[in-house]
Amino acid sequence: MTASLYFAYDLNLDRRRMVACCPTAKSRFSASLPNFQLIFAGWSREWRGGIATIKRAGREKVLGGVYEVNESDMIKLDRQQGFPAASDKIKVTLFRDTGEAIEAFTYLPKHPDRPEKPSSDYLKIIQKAYIDWGLL
Repeated sequence: MTASLYFAYDLNLDRRRMVACCPTAKSRFSASLPNFQLIFAGWSREWRGGIATIKRAGREKVLGGVYEVNESDMIKLDRQQGFPAASDKIKVTLFRDTGEAIEAFTYLPKHPDRPEKPSSDYLKIIQKAYIDWGLL
């Protein structure tokens, strides 16, 4: 079974949440995605606020974590991320803190929503995950 590298920048940074969706996923390393910006957009009823997404933006970068995901979990991850109906799965070039370039995939919304403030509960999960990955 082949595995792919997935770049997480949203709630999937939280390793427990990721494993709940994709039980065989393995966290590998942190990385940055150049020429993209992290934004909070749309409205989540569950979280009562905007949710993390990315958009193309020169001279910006998004920090995140990279997981190794096998084919069976990829189906679950696609469903969770709304692929193919609501998001595209795109190939990206990431950079480790050593400068090494890595090919991976991530998700990009097909129709980005307008910016919305995230709830404090939502932000706390992402902030804790950033600390756990060594990004803060």
